[in-house]
Amino acid sequence: MNSTDYKQSAEDYRRIEQAILFLEDHYKEQPGLEEVAASIGLSEYHFQRLFTRWAGVSPKRFLQFLTKEGAKELLDKSENLLTTTHQVGLSSLGRLHDLFVTTEAVSPGEYKSRGEGVTIRYGLHASPFGKCLVAVTERGICHLGFARREASEGDAIDNLVADWKNARMIEDHKSTAPLIEPIFDLRASERGKPLNLHLRGTNFQLKVWEALLKVPAGAVTTYQGLAERIGQPTASRAVGTAVGHNPIAVLIPCHRVIRKVGEFGNYRYGASRKKALLAYESAVGHA
Repeated sequence: MNSTDYKQSAEDYRRIEQAILFLEDHYKEQPGLEEVAASIGLSEYHFQRLFTRWAGVSPKRFLQFLTKEGAKELLDKSENLLTTTHQVGLSSLGRLHDLFVTTEAVSPGEYKSRGEGVTIRYGLHASPFGKCLVAVTERGICHLGFARREASEGDAIDNLVADWKNARMIEDHKSTAPLIEPIFDLRASERGKPLNLHLRGTNFQLKVWEALLKVPAGAVTTYQGLAERIGQPTASRAVGTAVGHNPIAVLIPCHRVIRKVGEFGNYRYGASRKKALLAYESAVGHA
């Protein structure tokens, strides 16, 4: 890059930084493209192209993100839905509903409830890969995680509660015990009826988790490979974040994702467990 290109890149970045600050300060007014472009002295056409190239999303999508995050903050403070709608600059409760369904895959009411009205039965069980916590609702398995040490069993339960803050929690070992064999016995899972999952996440997260389900046992992919599978080849970092937030280990096989250079990479429940899961699947698949 020559000095002229460097100066232009620096100027472009300065303008995008100004635009982001403008949107953060004025998102409650829901400014249009013309107004935001004018704030940094560009035409709508050039601003749209420049912002999308630098930020990776369109100005409209970025404004939606700011609006949604602002609404989530208000709902977390127990604002009612209609008050939240007006405070983030939306014209109707219907627009707030559409915003949440599009970006979070849940309605505003479902986000605010955090599992209220849902009964979750959970149990800690021995598995081939250590003690695990399985939790279910009437719709299916909503959580599967490992205790990294015996002393961390309580932490495993706290992780479940954090995801479903207002749900009714019932320790019910007998209800969850029959799930252990089909979860960890690859042959049984191939012969039997697929297990039902109760998933909650943003649309992007759901797309990533769905792509993970298509990675066959004994195989691996990369964050870049997953990004390409969902049609967003430049989003490998965001894919990595979504993989890290997978609430149902093993069944949504985030352990099958490695770094592009061939390293095993990080795993929420420890690198050794990740290697053991991959080795197990490879051995069973070739048995």
